[in-house]
Amino acid sequence: MSKIYDVIIIGAGSIGVPAAMNLAKAGLQVLCLEELPSPGQKNNKKAIGGVRASHSDFGKIKLCQRSIEILSNWKEKYGEDIGWHQGGYSYVAYTKEDEKFLKDLMQVQISYGLNIKWLSPEEYQELVPGINMEGLRGATFTPEDGNCSPLLTINAIYFKSLDFGAEYRFNEKVEDFVVVDGHITEVKTDKGSYSAKQFINASGNNARNLSALLGLNCRVIPDCHEGGITEPVKRFFEPMVVDMRPDVGSKNYYFYQNHEGQVVFCITPDPPILGTDSDATSEFLPMCSRRMVKLFPKLKNLKIRRQWRGQYPMTPDGFPIIGRLKEYPNLIQAAGMCGQGFMLGPGLGELLTRIVLNTLSTDDLHILESFDPYRSFFGMEQFT
Repeated sequence: MSKIYDVIIIGAGSIGVPAAMNLAKAGLQVLCLEELPSPGQKNNKKAIGGVRASHSDFGKIKLCQRSIEILSNWKEKYGEDIGWHQGGYSYVAYTKEDEKFLKDLMQVQISYGLNIKWLSPEEYQELVPGINMEGLRGATFTPEDGNCSPLLTINAIYFKSLDFGAEYRFNEKVEDFVVVDGHITEVKTDKGSYSAKQFINASGNNARNLSALLGLNCRVIPDCHEGGITEPVKRFFEPMVVDMRPDVGSKNYYFYQNHEGQVVFCITPDPPILGTDSDATSEFLPMCSRRMVKLFPKLKNLKIRRQWRGQYPMTPDGFPIIGRLKEYPNLIQAAGMCGQGFMLGPGLGELLTRIVLNTLSTDDLHILESFDPYRSFFGMEQFT
């Protein structure tokens, strides 16, 4: 008789690998299926590495606070350096409207337990020496936020999951499911079939297509974002700097200096560029570098090493889709991370384990309210 796993996870990325680690750590028989040759080869390797709890929603704040706790203690607990640097996140305000928005939101964030404060222009200049002071009204600062290497992190979690007994099958594409009496019993790939008691859809860009195999409408549509990285230099500022002001072709942009001294930067296209095209464009660097140098002139002499393009698997309201499905009670959606899978992953891996084990706490249920697969999708997350 073929092996029956406790859980099969589809997707070995930012969500699937932490889930596999935590489920295996809990003593479950876990199999993770991935169509590419190794873990983290889709959007995880295209993440810029930021990890923040500075969101506008209780669920995202709590999950990311737990992610920060896990990642900031990883080296001490497991002995592996994942490049963690706790430089914080900052949102700058150059208009009255942005200042009011950030200060109003701060009250909500504080009520959810976020450690956040408002910095005057002078205080912010001490944190980011050389920032453009013309018109600066201040900034929010969350000192516990940070960043780490997506490559080092996914591999550290992957190898730890192997230590706990998780199994992986790479280069296998899911093609179909077998359903008996309303429950999924098998998943079929292009190389074989596997049975399990429960299944998790953590397939990122492919979540919608995978769900369609079961007749489900998973409201995830990827859109494209580009990032870049400079040569390494001696550290000259600490936090992630986020400028929310829109400009031609961009909704906002943000950058930080990583543990190796490289400045990593990204932009949010406006209007969104839908699809999964991963070819870099000629428009990105001029657009982003112009804005960055105007805000922070010290950046002007840095040499850019490379740029790349990845996707944010987006939902209509900017919140993930996480939870059991009524149509198939042994299927759990973990989709639509909206570009925040890397920062949500470590905390979400633990939460998915509690969903599988049916050991959700009151706080867990509160966290999951915003991520309900059956919600209206009418709202909008403020910090996507």
